Amino acid sequence: MQRYIADLLAGDQGPRAKNYNMRWVAAMVADVHRILCRGGLFTYPWDNREPDKPGKLRLMYEANPMGWLVEQAGGAAYTDQGPILDIQPEHIHQRVPVILGAANEVKACVGYHQS
Repeated sequence: MQRYIADLLAGDQGPRAKNYNMRWVAAMVADVHRILCRGGLFTYPWDNREPDKPGKLRLMYEANPMGWLVEQAGGAAYTDQGPILDIQPEHIHQRVPVILGAANEVKACVGYHQS
């Protein structure tokens, strides 16, 4: 994630060759609404400072519902391991990292995780 963000911050002089507008509301529903209206990416990645926590957002009532809405609008919703909607829940409060938004931007972000 740090490499991905650094490349976005580099703007048109960086490897992505584009200036990006970085805004967030810090509330998932509001940020997803902005993405549905204007495009972009929402991410709440896994944090290696707390390796025992698999993520902050809950799969059943945060990641899955917002992921479903974004996918219905033509976007994508992933964790660092694969599509969010493909995860079989193990318990009601299961937490996952989240990457969702415009399909092309999710693909680029996930690509950083795979390289």
